[in-house]
Amino acid sequence: MLFFLVFFFLADQKSILTDSDWKKLWMRSGINPDSKLDNNNIDTSDNPMFEDSEMMAHNTTVQLGGTAFLVCKVSGVDRVGVNWNQISWIRRRDWHILSSGAQLYTNDERFAILHTPGSNMWTLQIKFVQRRDHGMYECQVSTPTGIISHFVNLQVVVPEAFILGSGELHVDMGSTINLVCIIEKSPTPPQYVYWQKNDRLINYYDSRRDISIETTPGPRTQSRLIIREPQISDSGNYTCSASNTEPASIYVFVSKGDNMAAISRRKTSSADRLAAIFMHVVAPCILVNTLVMRYVFEIFK
Repeated sequence: MLFFLVFFFLADQKSILTDSDWKKLWMRSGINPDSKLDNNNIDTSDNPMFEDSEMMAHNTTVQLGGTAFLVCKVSGVDRVGVNWNQISWIRRRDWHILSSGAQLYTNDERFAILHTPGSNMWTLQIKFVQRRDHGMYECQVSTPTGIISHFVNLQVVVPEAFILGSGELHVDMGSTINLVCIIEKSPTPPQYVYWQKNDRLINYYDSRRDISIETTPGPRTQSRLIIREPQISDSGNYTCSASNTEPASIYVFVSKGDNMAAISRRKTSSADRLAAIFMHVVAPCILVNTLVMRYVFEIFK
């Protein structure tokens, strides 16, 4: 107690103390300022420690619905007699202790501890990862002199699907429907990309030879739907999706004749509609009103 009173008193007298004075002060208190301390001020010479690759917080990225493996490597546990049951995983979001050794303390069956006896790895496995699983997780080791921790930041990415172009596509009969769907933000390329027309799978129900689907997997998976010589019956709502994405959609209009003519027939401008209303409703009313006024004026003239 006396040491801390002296410490705080001398802290206000910085101009009086030299570096050697501070060193002597620490030595008197029984602390060697030259001793090697880890991030938690614990002398690591007689304690377990994380491997060099584990000293910094790690980022682990997994896509929605996938499986996450949060790895913790600890060296020196057997050497100092620390029981491996003293190695725990904690979810920092709510400070929930998920495990201690191989014992789980959660009812969520998606969580599991993977550890082979004799190894220095304690892995927290999370299956069917959800959005709420993102955040910081702590691997904590209890030692005779304190606690050391390793942190893993779990990032959950949600793959997205979109179709190139606007929300509508107008094509002529006999031409080609060419739709391109992009799946991005997916660390693992999807195994399948599904195309549907009006909620019915394409190529799974249709034996037409003029329909083809070409999919190129990668960081931005690309799937192309091609329909050659489309007919009016090929008009409809087309969607694409992977197993872990929301569907993207586009409405295709197939019409006879020039494509621009089809667009103009479907998209009458507001100015044309106003002109039609004026010619058929407003103009006759104005004419009738004018004739009535002239008649009344002639009577009372």
